[in-house]
Amino acid sequence: MLLLLGIAPAGAASTADNDARGGTGTAHGTGAHIDFTSWQGPADWNSGAATGLTVLPGRHTGMIMTHRAGTRDVTDAAGETASWEYATWTSPVAELDFGATELVASWAASTPGRSWVSVEVQGHYTDGTTTPWYVLGQWSDDDAVPRSSVEGQTDGRSEILTDTLVVTAPGTGDSTADTDDAADADDSRLTGYRLRATTYRQPGSLVMPRVWMIGAMASRVPARTEVEPSAGGIAWGEQLAVPQRSKNIHPAELEEFGGGPDWSSPAAVTMVLEYFGVVPARADMAWIEPGYTDPQVAHAAKMTWDHAFRGTGNWSFNTAYASSFPELEAFVTRLHSLDDVERLIDAGIPVVTSQSFREGELDGAGYATSGHLMVVTGFTENGDVIVNDPAARSNVSVRRVYDREQFEKVWLRTVRPLADGELGSGSGGVVYIIKPHHLDLPDVERATW
Repeated sequence: MLLLLGIAPAGAASTADNDARGGTGTAHGTGAHIDFTSWQGPADWNSGAATGLTVLPGRHTGMIMTHRAGTRDVTDAAGETASWEYATWTSPVAELDFGATELVASWAASTPGRSWVSVEVQGHYTDGTTTPWYVLGQWSDDDAVPRSSVEGQTDGRSEILTDTLVVTAPGTGDSTADTDDAADADDSRLTGYRLRATTYRQPGSLVMPRVWMIGAMASRVPARTEVEPSAGGIAWGEQLAVPQRSKNIHPAELEEFGGGPDWSSPAAVTMVLEYFGVVPARADMAWIEPGYTDPQVAHAAKMTWDHAFRGTGNWSFNTAYASSFPELEAFVTRLHSLDDVERLIDAGIPVVTSQSFREGELDGAGYATSGHLMVVTGFTENGDVIVNDPAARSNVSVRRVYDREQFEKVWLRTVRPLADGELGSGSGGVVYIIKPHHLDLPDVERATW
């Protein structure tokens, strides 16, 4: 099991079976509690309960569906109902040392032919009760079912908002309202959770969908409009040669997948894939007209399109797409500061960050956004942030340099002022980590990967 407790001292490199490691606490200056836990090796799979799934020996081999646990009728996002054979794996309980208010899942799966996977979570409240089994995503790396989140899931104390399980604080309606450890005594916090992966295939089929990894980032980030600037100095003067890809060169006629102007997330993911030498097979992109510029970005948009959300910004779907390439692993988490990002840059790993801001809050951007993804590629000699910003009008203008304190603020804050005087939300430090299996994650301040 791989643990990222965003609250513990430096971690060791991965072991062959990704054995458990980690600790507890909070990072200085942020007040955030973050825990990433994943299952991805034979020892991890054998720690859970499997029916119809067989654990394969070796590293990065996963579990495959060898026989059915049963047959189930499922209605997909398009409203079509079909009968499917299924098999399941359920994790042991991941215990948390704090009361979490949010959870985002990550997974890596292969779904050949007419097969797909559903990822679910059951949260454990402080008072000993549990949430329902919430569906966090219906995923296929082909077109067996429309990839989609599932709307309308709630038990009155928590709900699913596209890709995130959100616990609502009583009397506030704000999942980030608490600012101290007294929140852990609240019976509407999560002290643990279980994940479940269910693989599906057509009745009588012999295809074997496979799951390589399943995990989740649980967190509680205090409501904050400002953040304490990080010290820096870890990767100043370093820059990774990440390819530049603009979302705005893509025509709007692909509006069945949102159209280019909404493709910041798939464009950002594509840049990191290409940095590591990964490009979709030409046959997989055959649906795109010949001569299309940067078809790999359009393909990523198709592969991350959430048919329920009607967009390409589902965080879990973007890392699931990156993880569908066997040479890569990817997951969604939060980081505490730009110091953490610097450690990743120093290790040769670009970082995809999620931020929102008004025009003028990030000097040089020239636009406003309620949610946008960029790729941090390095830092200047004085610590300012070098990014590949997909909002650029052309590929050659994608590289930008943003003021360090401004960037850290719009990325880490959870509450932001809107132009009309109302308040909006921020990502609270959300990132995509995408890297090859052989490349070790660095030690992150007060965190263990």
